[in-house]
Amino acid sequence: MKVLVTGAAGFIGFSLSRVLLARGDTVIGVDCVNDYYDVRLKEARLAKLRDEGGDRFIFLRQDFADYDGLVAALKPHQFDRVVHLGAQAGVRYSITHPHAYLNANLAGHLNLLEVARHRSLDNMVYASSSSVYGGNTKLPFAVKDRVDQPVSLYAATKKANELMSETYAHLYRLPLTGLRFFTVYGPWGRPDMMMWTFTQKILAGEPLPVFNNGDMYRDFTFIEDIVAGVVACLDNPAPDDGAVKAGGSTKPHRLYNIGNHKSEHLMKVISILEEQLGKKAEIDFQPMQPGDVRQSFADIDAISGDLGYRPTTSIDVGVPKFIAWYKEYHGI
Repeated sequence: MKVLVTGAAGFIGFSLSRVLLARGDTVIGVDCVNDYYDVRLKEARLAKLRDEGGDRFIFLRQDFADYDGLVAALKPHQFDRVVHLGAQAGVRYSITHPHAYLNANLAGHLNLLEVARHRSLDNMVYASSSSVYGGNTKLPFAVKDRVDQPVSLYAATKKANELMSETYAHLYRLPLTGLRFFTVYGPWGRPDMMMWTFTQKILAGEPLPVFNNGDMYRDFTFIEDIVAGVVACLDNPAPDDGAVKAGGSTKPHRLYNIGNHKSEHLMKVISILEEQLGKKAEIDFQPMQPGDVRQSFADIDAISGDLGYRPTTSIDVGVPKFIAWYKEYHGI
């Protein structure tokens, strides 16, 4: 199979591409390799994909928010399916840089829908986010819950992606699956996310900014479990059978949570980091940040029932794996 993967230099896109290449697929990776975080990490990921994939990994350094440029870059290449993971990430960054989300997350998503439509592709999987649940207090979060009260612009763009996808599934019968990712971590992760920044600060002896005075819970999901869910959706397109799908659509459009189905206290994760690093953390308790939520917790019954998805990695196993990779990557 030939698969177009956007965000191929990013954490999840890179990790997915490795698995697809390992099983013999061809991957056409698209990424503009922006400087939202350290470009050297993105380039290191790309180098690994070239090394592992050989001529089955084709990389296009292209901004998918530029429709004409994207179409021109893709013209020489054939592919069967799309996994659209590229986006401008970050809840807090959306507070200070809103226009970046307009371009990457709204225009970019529409562009990939148009590519899939005009090429008559038989499946497109795309990244949504657990952030769409906003201020929901019902736990765990289920795909049948209402998600029309986002608390950040990032979340609003991801909800908009879901609505655009429903329209394309209705008008063009394009099979689509949206994945609401919960807090993802693991080797080759993002330097702007908690697991990386806390590790970095503990090693440097710097205080950890812990919001809501430590009363925070997250559904931490290990990268290998995330990728397993993405691959399951890629290999099983949403059927156009008129039946009600996860998320409520009768079109070929499904919405799934991908999480660990466990809501872990942030302080427990910090204690595992301390144990693995052999160093105590200095905690700087702070109030809740704008756009943030106190707790995330994934109800994964829909994807488990439809596709047999079962995450297997607890934080007690996953965090040490991340720390081992972090030390190796930094030569510690």
